[in-house]
This record gives sequence, structure tokens and C-alpha cells, in this order.
Amino acid sequence: MNTDIVIANIRPQNVALSIIVSAGLLILIFELVRNKKLNEEYSWLWMLTAFALLVLSVFPKLLLWLTHSIGAVAPMSTLFFSGLIFLLLIVLHFSTIISKLSNNTRLLSQKLAILELKLKQLSENEHKK
Repeated sequence: MNTDIVIANIRPQNVALSIIVSAGLLILIFELVRNKKLNEEYSWLWMLTAFALLVLSVFPKLLLWLTHSIGAVAPMSTLFFSGLIFLLLIVLHFSTIISKLSNNTRLLSQKLAILELKLKQLSENEHKK
């Protein structure tokens, strides 16, 4: 595949749009973190993805090199594959968070049950006096 031919087929409007969208996404993520609407611990994967999109937008030859390196036929295939990897990482990340929250909920429920039992016992002891 001749990269010069593919690069020549990329319209400047498409490059400009992809730069604007990826930079906008990066700014949006920073604003969400700054306004405490997105926790920092959840933002790293989003920031990494937005930065990667920005780099690929600014350097389209890098996308072509990546496409050739993974053996894909078209740059669009590389983008879809990258999107699939991103979604898998997001799902894995959220699964670990859900597991952690589930364990915390179980521990809190057990502690609450113990406290309710102690409160009931104290209440019964007060009524016996």
C-alpha cells in the first residue's frame, strides 16, 4: 500500500475535524474531572484515548504505519479495532470497580447487622432493668 496515495486522499477538512473533535474530547474530560463530575481514577483511560486520537489526527502517517504494523488493510479497520480494545478495557475497568463496590457493600451489610444486633441486645438489657 502506497502511503502517499492514501495520505493524498485524506481531505484537510477531515483532518481538521478529527483534531477539533479529539481536542474537544480531551478538554471535556479535563473539565469533567475539574468539576468533580468524573473521578480522577476513572478518567485515565478516557484521557489516554483522547490523547491517542489527537496524536493520530495530527499525524495521519502514524495511523497508516499502525495499520500496516497490525496487518490491517485499511486505516478504518485499525480505528474500529482500537475502538474495540478501548471498549474491552473500559468494561474490564468497570468490572473491577463493581467487584470492589460489591465487596464493600457486603462488608457494610455485615457490620450493620452486627451493630443492629448489639443495639437490640442493649435495648433488651435496658428493658429488663
